[in-house]
Amino acid sequence: MRIGLLGTGPWAQAAYAPALSGHPGVEFAGVWGRRPAAATALAGQYGVPAHDDVDALLAEVDAVAVALPPSVQAELAVRAARAGRHLLLDKPLGVAVAEGRAVVAAAERAGVASVVFFTARFQKEPEAWIEEQAAVAGWFTARAQWLGAVFTSDSPFAASPWRREKGALWDVGPHALSVLLPVLGDVRQVVSAAHGPSDTVHLVLDHATGASSTLTLSLTAPPAAAGADVELRGEAGVALMPGSSEGAVPALARAVDTLLTAARTGRPHACDAAFGLRVTEILATAQARLAADGD
Repeated sequence: MRIGLLGTGPWAQAAYAPALSGHPGVEFAGVWGRRPAAATALAGQYGVPAHDDVDALLAEVDAVAVALPPSVQAELAVRAARAGRHLLLDKPLGVAVAEGRAVVAAAERAGVASVVFFTARFQKEPEAWIEEQAAVAGWFTARAQWLGAVFTSDSPFAASPWRREKGALWDVGPHALSVLLPVLGDVRQVVSAAHGPSDTVHLVLDHATGASSTLTLSLTAPPAAAGADVELRGEAGVALMPGSSEGAVPALARAVDTLLTAARTGRPHACDAAFGLRVTEILATAQARLAADGD
């Protein structure tokens, strides 16, 4: 499968380009970016063509990997699906429900495969833990903390305009939901949503299994306090999500594997665009709740 990369920012450079270049089952076929000079520079590092026109890249590939802000991603994902290209997308799928619905509709109409890269769902130890806990009945409650120090450190993502606008709810909220939903079931209700320090938010969710969960999300945690953890409590006792022994690149390579499988078999992966849409719907509900409580 020939895969083109849309995006040239820090995430494209750190994860997507090396994952595509090093994957034995795909051909890294080109780069497009909103800044032509950056596309040329990134493409040059891997000896692949740079494109200054999206349609020109789409004409040369079987699939696209997207490392762009969510609203830009959604628009280009629709365009790629309409051209019959499979989709490797990043979270969140979009920051508006209409954006996510448009991607899902375009992918379904075109019959293309889609995978959304929720990091923990493709890392060995967390992925195995999620599968194990999803098979256990009787979970009573869960606590998830995703605390980043993006805006309190020298993170390369601190200059991201969409992260500054949307904050932790939309950046790390998808990670927490991607772990909780397969274990506790869909969210029936956002019971409460409250602001914490800076961009920090606290959510209480009611799940389809009858369990509840609490989420604390931040991009402005002190660096010494940053980290992610998930704790489940129920009839089986207490379960803690393990950390991962690997970084984003091997996990992204597994996401590529799942896209190849979905494209070959026609069977959707659990983290397809439809799942990405559901995450966007829940986050949009939480955002509305935060806005209402702030009035």
